Amino acid sequence: MTRQFTFVRSDVTFDSGDVQCAAWLYRPDGVVNPPIVVLAHGFAAFRELRLDAYAARFAQAGYASLVFDYRHWGASGGSPRRILDIGKQHGDWDAAIAYVRGLEGVDTRRVVAWGSSFGGGHVLRLAAHDHDVVAAIVQVPHVSGPASAFSQSPTLVARLIIAGARDQFRAWTGRTPYRMAAIGRPGDVAMMTSPGAYEQVERMGDMREELLAENDVAARIALRVPFYSPGRHAAAINVPVLVQLAAKDDVTPIDKAQAVARRIPKGEVHTYDCGHFEPYLDPYFETIVADQLDFLDRHVGDPR
Repeated sequence: MTRQFTFVRSDVTFDSGDVQCAAWLYRPDGVVNPPIVVLAHGFAAFRELRLDAYAARFAQAGYASLVFDYRHWGASGGSPRRILDIGKQHGDWDAAIAYVRGLEGVDTRRVVAWGSSFGGGHVLRLAAHDHDVVAAIVQVPHVSGPASAFSQSPTLVARLIIAGARDQFRAWTGRTPYRMAAIGRPGDVAMMTSPGAYEQVERMGDMREELLAENDVAARIALRVPFYSPGRHAAAINVPVLVQLAAKDDVTPIDKAQAVARRIPKGEVHTYDCGHFEPYLDPYFETIVADQLDFLDRHVGDPR
């Protein structure tokens, strides 16, 4: 029987820009210098939306983990709140990787980047530029700005652009952000309105009102998503990458993601019969995290 390690989770912080990012550091008991997996979430999300479930499984298998919130989100610093700044999030990834490389008691030569959805796109970019990352895992990754931005109805796209322009004008004039819902139901004015998406995010947050109350984002991001296509970095990635796709994904269209995955020289692609948010939830979570552990054991080194 495979050994299951106990672990300790600590609250830590690291500097990114002029603020501190909040993180959970997981250390498996009894493992000397384990590899470490760095995890961050997707669009307008934060640690409590099931990233702890992944990190706990990694720690039980003998891997250390760092799970962090981006600036302006969750427990991390940054004001105004819930501003999604792509460049700052890239900086947060760089700062998180630098932080774990300075830790004692982990193998800093075996650092893995793990990203989901929008964060998966960030990890593709990171892996293409940071050749000391030993491997990467990207789950339902954002790869193409135009494909994701224009996958919704033309009417909704127009309303999002108008909201984005309104918020951008407020930013230029020093006013508080104009916000929109990040996740909504079909027919809502929200960045993502796939059927069932709102209910799945409710399950990810365990129906906690304090988490659901933060389901908004400064609308200016609607002007930027169409121009963010991290999949273009795929061919420059020289480490093993596990790409996990959802066959029913209507947030990140699967045909675009498959095309990007084929360009990753050491890419491994697994496809699951689920929607964009379902990898975090039963009955898919167990299979998906098991595939991640198998990938880590083969490419990073089984810490047991």
